[in-house]
Amino acid sequence: MFVDYKSISDDAKVWVYPSSRKFYKTEIEAVENKVKLFVESWKKDDENFTASYQFLHNRFIVLIADDEKSPLTNADIDASVAFILELQETYKIELLDKMNVCFKQGEFVQYKELKDFKKLLKNKALTGKTIIFDNLIANNHDFKNFWEIPIEDSWYNRFL
Repeated sequence: MFVDYKSISDDAKVWVYPSSRKFYKTEIEAVENKVKLFVESWKKDDENFTASYQFLHNRFIVLIADDEKSPLTNADIDASVAFILELQETYKIELLDKMNVCFKQGEFVQYKELKDFKKLLKNKALTGKTIIFDNLIANNHDFKNFWEIPIEDSWYNRFL
């Protein structure tokens, strides 16, 4: 069942899908509608299951599932991945590559391959204070508190 994000528990599972490009203004409404429709129909026959989503910076699709009362099965997770693959195909973007890096540069969110990110650090184009998005977080508590953090406080600090 779809619920407001604010009502999801801190223990809920989180999957962050960073887009290889910002969604165009002409795409945003349709993308958000598709994501909401998917979340509304995800395990819709199970009244104990609650889920939500966030669409952030016109680039990140975040699925949140509180499966404490109704555990997710492999089939449920496969359904979410199939949905994300469908979005990739429809919008000609990459959403599943977790080895790419997203970070803030001023008010903009940048998306770089890891090798290019390392070059930016080496050339001092980025510093330890640069805000990075840790898209590998796994629960809602970490999403709220540790998704946007300085590089020096993240697991990416090994590249500094």
